[in-house]
Amino acid sequence: MTISLNDFLQQLSNPALFITVVLILGVILVNGWTDAPNAIATCVSTRAISPRNAIIMASVFNFLGVLIMTMVNKAVAETISKMVNFGESKNALVALCAALFAIVVWATAAWAFGIPTSESHALIAGVTGAAIALQGGKGINGNEWINVIYGLFMSTLLGFGLGFGVTKLIGFIFKNVDRRKTTKFFKNAQVAGGAAMAFMHGAQDGQKFMGIFMLGIVLSGGKGSVAQLEIPIWLMVLCSAVMALGTSIGGYRIIKTVGMGMVKLDTYQGFSADAAAAISLLAASLTGIPVSTTHTKTTAIMGVGASKRISSVNWSIVREMVAAWILTFPGCGLLGFLMAHLFMRLF
Repeated sequence: MTISLNDFLQQLSNPALFITVVLILGVILVNGWTDAPNAIATCVSTRAISPRNAIIMASVFNFLGVLIMTMVNKAVAETISKMVNFGESKNALVALCAALFAIVVWATAAWAFGIPTSESHALIAGVTGAAIALQGGKGINGNEWINVIYGLFMSTLLGFGLGFGVTKLIGFIFKNVDRRKTTKFFKNAQVAGGAAMAFMHGAQDGQKFMGIFMLGIVLSGGKGSVAQLEIPIWLMVLCSAVMALGTSIGGYRIIKTVGMGMVKLDTYQGFSADAAAAISLLAASLTGIPVSTTHTKTTAIMGVGASKRISSVNWSIVREMVAAWILTFPGCGLLGFLMAHLFMRLF
């Protein structure tokens, strides 16, 4: 399905859809605000680029990632939109609103504590919790949801493995090259790596939110699921612009946690982390597997740190992040479940 901008604006007269759209845009804004800093954390921590210029760069490439990748391959958006089934209940749109509200609360709390929790995992958990509440324990499409499980393992293993391997490979290739020359080269290369990470962040996370956006439009029309997804250009532009706006707000606390606190990186190591994470995200996007950009980037940094020695990684910070990842699925899922019941009683 698809919808023209004119038809969409006419449908906004439906109060439930209007509130849903506002909440979705709010979640996208928070995603750009809290998740996008992970893309540029390493190039800022190694001083390859200033925080201000890095945020501007990330805003631009987030925008391009959403726009270009969706035109090339929209498989991630299709997976997300079909992951749950809200049915054709009159409360379906209310339950979706509740899920989005829960996601905003969860993500904002994580940002307040400077914890790089996964917005993708929060989105998946919150929407799933709300669908279960609405459908009385059902509402999950297992064939699509299994891709989320694949994504968890893929982002962990591929991110860590490529981070470790790329660092070792670069160290071997440049072992006899003057250190001053390599530092200058990788300082520039790391800026390109940060841009690639920002692009892939937009490509992955932008599609997830557009999938939910289309689901909201379908539910407002009384249908229970998206049959065939055709994302209109106006929606790509809208979502990418809002995500870019969120990115421009900043997120220095998360940059500090991911890029500076977890492991001390040289410029070539920062480039290795960016390259490893970007490759992992590209592979996931092309195969339609929704993965966490935060999860992928941080495991890539862990792999880079482990390539030096295991003790070079600040494992106390790693434990905090892993605990946040583990808590996100049951925590945000339960919050979505409870909010759905509350919203359905109120509205």
